[in-house]
Amino acid sequence: MHAEHSSVAIQPPLTLSSVITSDTTMSAYPEKPKLSKLFRLQWEETQNNYVLLYPEGMVKLNQSAAEILKRCDGERDCAAIVSDLETTFGMQNLLADVEEFLRTADAQGWIR
Repeated sequence: MHAEHSSVAIQPPLTLSSVITSDTTMSAYPEKPKLSKLFRLQWEETQNNYVLLYPEGMVKLNQSAAEILKRCDGERDCAAIVSDLETTFGMQNLLADVEEFLRTADAQGWIR
């Protein structure tokens, strides 16, 4: 495989419909999600974005995706991630969007 650059189409307030496919909407996500060891989340100055780096390339993330993944530390469950996001950004009702993103991230192999 050659390196590809992918973008996750997430725009505040966490609109994920463009990256969700019908086969991922029914799948579960880990109880306490943690970034997979195959990926590294980092700020990429040249991209002016957070990216997920992996051996074959990178995934360019927008702020919403990065903020969720930064909280996937293996210690917090989805409710704790949502609570932290809602407090940090002064938003409400993020549960469904975060759950949908976590299902997508799990299907992509980004979290375990």
